[in-house]
Amino acid sequence: MQKLPPTGTIEIAPSILSADFSRLGEHIAQVEPLVKMLHIDIMDGHYVPNLTMGPVVVGKIRPHSKLFFDVHLMITDAPKYAPEFVKAGADGITFHLEAVADAQAMIGQLRDLGVAVGVSIKPGTAVATLEPVIGQVDLVLLMSVEPGFGGQSFIPESPGRAVEIKKMLRDDQRLEVDGGIGPAITPTIVKAGADTLVAGNAVFGKADPGAAIGEIYQAALSAKSS
Repeated sequence: MQKLPPTGTIEIAPSILSADFSRLGEHIAQVEPLVKMLHIDIMDGHYVPNLTMGPVVVGKIRPHSKLFFDVHLMITDAPKYAPEFVKAGADGITFHLEAVADAQAMIGQLRDLGVAVGVSIKPGTAVATLEPVIGQVDLVLLMSVEPGFGGQSFIPESPGRAVEIKKMLRDDQRLEVDGGIGPAITPTIVKAGADTLVAGNAVFGKADPGAAIGEIYQAALSAKSS
């Protein structure tokens, strides 16, 4: 099982939601040498209005990649299905705070499964709702679009929310942002405290995914050093 990259670095997590599934292996191979994490969006058609993939797909790609599999459960029954995704090869599981009845129990279950633990909130959910659990997770995922579909526009209020969350985190916890991330948005969100950037269309929607990752990295590093 891969470990979540230690804090202190900027990480890009390409989202395979935006990949061409007929060329999924090829797309993963294109980004494999350039990043440490792969973002895998799981949608059930209930919690969000879209249906993506299940543990079978994760299991099929696991033998072909050594990246950290950052599995984002946008589903209503995370406690039921989390073990299946871990068995399939997930290294980290992020659940939605709004979608579980007992967040403490969910965190405990994921710790018992031996994976990194993340918690996510939708754009309309108050940052303060994270307070009871934020000290117990490895990563907070801030949605900067409404979850459910790739290719959406970045919500302008997101950097302010990122600043609020960053103040609540320890130095050993990551702040991930997902939605509308590209070279133009990256400096703003990095300056707001994000260190883990999920990029889907901005990577796999380009003719050269590797070059696209390089552009995002450069924008992030320039922002961090300024």
